[in-house]
Amino acid sequence: MNQNFEHLLLRAEQLITRIESVLPQPLSAPDWAAAIAWRYRKRSSGHGTLEPVRHVGSMALHDLKEIDAQKEKIQRNTAQFVAGRSANNVLLTGARGTGKSSLIKACLNAFAPQGLRLIEVDKADLVDLPDIVDVVAGRPEKFIVFCDDLSFDDGEPGYKALKSILDGSVAAATPNVLVYATSNRRHLLPEYMSENLSYQHTPDGEVHPGEGVEEKISLSERFGLWVSFYPFSQEEYLAIVAQWLSALGVDAAAIAAARPEALVWALERGSRSGRVAYQFARDYAGRTEPAHASPAQIADVAGLNDETSTL
Repeated sequence: MNQNFEHLLLRAEQLITRIESVLPQPLSAPDWAAAIAWRYRKRSSGHGTLEPVRHVGSMALHDLKEIDAQKEKIQRNTAQFVAGRSANNVLLTGARGTGKSSLIKACLNAFAPQGLRLIEVDKADLVDLPDIVDVVAGRPEKFIVFCDDLSFDDGEPGYKALKSILDGSVAAATPNVLVYATSNRRHLLPEYMSENLSYQHTPDGEVHPGEGVEEKISLSERFGLWVSFYPFSQEEYLAIVAQWLSALGVDAAAIAAARPEALVWALERGSRSGRVAYQFARDYAGRTEPAHASPAQIADVAGLNDETSTL
């Protein structure tokens, strides 16, 4: 009887161990010395982890052209943050492919020696943002929580979680964490013409429709610094093309000769963005003989990729 009881206890312990292995676990701190950037990932089991980014793109601030005003604002705010002075959460909005996320990556590389670190969080995982903040709150480093291409549909849970972290939670703001987000929408939520008709009510309409509009713009207003990006002019686009071609090792004469092709490329794509300039430069350099860049150079420039690139 005693042997059967011990066997039952052993089976019960094994069952409890298996159940605990599939239950969501508290977020644990990673090896902070392993990288300067991490991605937050949630597995199908519900476990959240901070995965180190082993190869961060070699983006530098001087590589970014024709966005000097935006660069100055972001660089100044980040420098204040790293120095322990007051700084703001940042929302970068505007035209696609103009260097919004590239600018954040460049700041990470510039200020990493001074203790700046970055955690990339997908929009769907923003509900776990309080857990991430708790893990890094006691660290000596400064952390940017980076949300790329951020926008919400009505009712998404991450919307309210982000609002609470930015400003509104009963907990005090953590001095070593800021949120930097990029978006093509300034107010982060879809807006409709009907919302402007605040004084026209239907039998089943909202009693105070103006308050619904206030709710939509309240999140973006919690970012202390707004930085807007605009479509590039033709000359600005060509200057960016020249920058990428030069980075790929193309000589000055070939860069000048590439201008007409670069304009046709932009016309076919319907855009003169920095992303389109980068894509043209890769195509032109790749088919121009002799090869202008070694595989190592191309890999480095790939790190300077547009806003669709990962860290």
